[in-house]
Amino acid sequence: MAESLTAGVDIGTTSTKTLAYDTDGKIWAERELEYPIYSPDPAWKEQDPYEILRAVEQTLKNVVEDVAKEGKHIGTIGFSAAMHSILAVDENGEPLTQALTWADQRSVHETETVKAENGQDIFERTGTPIHPMAPLTKIMWFQKHREEIAGKAAKWISVKEFLFHKWFGEYIVDYSIASASGLFNIHKKQWDDRALALAGITVSHLSTPVSTTYKRSDLHKDVCKRLHLQETTTVVIGASDGVLANVGSGALEEGVVACSIGTSGAIRTVIDRPYTDPKGRIFCYALTDDLWVIGGPINNGGIALRWMRDKIMPDLKEECRKNGTDPYDVLTEMAESVMPGSDGLLFLPYMTGERAPFWNSDTKGVFFGLTLHHGREQMIRSVMEGVMMQMYAVVVALIEAGINIKEFRANGGFARSELWKQMMADIFESDIVVPDSHQSACFGAAWLAMTATGQKESLDTIHELIPIETRQSPIMDNVTAYRDLKPIFLRLARNLQSEFSAIADVQRAHAEGRRTLSTEKGEIL
Repeated sequence: MAESLTAGVDIGTTSTKTLAYDTDGKIWAERELEYPIYSPDPAWKEQDPYEILRAVEQTLKNVVEDVAKEGKHIGTIGFSAAMHSILAVDENGEPLTQALTWADQRSVHETETVKAENGQDIFERTGTPIHPMAPLTKIMWFQKHREEIAGKAAKWISVKEFLFHKWFGEYIVDYSIASASGLFNIHKKQWDDRALALAGITVSHLSTPVSTTYKRSDLHKDVCKRLHLQETTTVVIGASDGVLANVGSGALEEGVVACSIGTSGAIRTVIDRPYTDPKGRIFCYALTDDLWVIGGPINNGGIALRWMRDKIMPDLKEECRKNGTDPYDVLTEMAESVMPGSDGLLFLPYMTGERAPFWNSDTKGVFFGLTLHHGREQMIRSVMEGVMMQMYAVVVALIEAGINIKEFRANGGFARSELWKQMMADIFESDIVVPDSHQSACFGAAWLAMTATGQKESLDTIHELIPIETRQSPIMDNVTAYRDLKPIFLRLARNLQSEFSAIADVQRAHAEGRRTLSTEKGEIL
């Protein structure tokens, strides 16, 4: 009889990844397919739900075929998905809209309205910070600006819910995805009446919430045939990508903090009860019925360094192409030529607004302390340090929330860079360990599925399979240099919030071809 494997499927923002694992964590197959993000307006970031569905099915079919060549089959499937996606469907389950991603910023004004009226109350009930990323404010935008669509919407669902409806003919949503919607009461584990009233919808417009270990073994026969799956295949609904990345990297103990930087970044730790920060700085999302993840994402990780490469050094890519070198290796070498602290140059890396801990989509990038002495080398290093200081700002919020930090676990693309890891160790003033884990959200989804189906006793048994690859320790001279700069960075970030909003208003006006006038008091109209 062929050995049964578990597939972990991660429906990400830019691609779907599907990996097949055995119960020892060995990877037997891996496939990935990308899909585009559409932006018909600069603030809009949308995707075609059918393109994502096809990517999920194609990668899964390919993995099924790959493991069959090894004499094995996929017996269980677990799902991870990006948070905050939302689309409207009609009574037949067909999309009325594209799927709006977390990066969609169209609901800025609705967000400010909620913040001004009862934002903290909604946050404390739902655990989702009040921000344009949240489905709550996106639905509000449709109610105001696309009344005809809102009126026809039978359901408001995430991309994962769209997939499950196509496969099972039922609308269900896991607690984890629901808890990132701004519509779900994390204390009662049910849709929140006050949030739904704000969104102008009722419970009937939403899917039925279920545990992240909820499983089904009744896939539609045409799906099984199309994907070469057995009709007895068990599908576990799973959770969101962020919380499952903690599972896949072994960061399951309170105080063990998962740190990741890719295009964006995140800081997360697991706790055993729902918690909402009185200052509204960090999120709280469900992992299982009795485990929760708190932390915060930052918008601007590697994307800030990409901006430096493309906008400040536009000829670098072509030069590197001719020389056969990597532009990021060149940027890193230039940054390494500068002492920690970039000779007193700070960078607030808010090129695409910011989420944690300020949750202000109007924030903008700032070089502070610039002098005639500073050149591209200092600017490059300060960009990297600015990203890491913003990550540190989220760490501060966790500490003030009462988390006793025991360990930082780094994953994501930055963990391959010695300079990035050293900066983290120096700015966090702590050892940084890098676990030997690959595609942690996929691994977390598969492991949760194995737990749900009784193949594993508990989630924390994953520790045994994730060795520590490297450990980076802080250098005290560097720590001292950053201690002088971190308080200035944090004060700047806090004190400029109103000015960020003012300049954002001007930028929006100019983008629309308008020019604002000033009153005698200098206030922007």
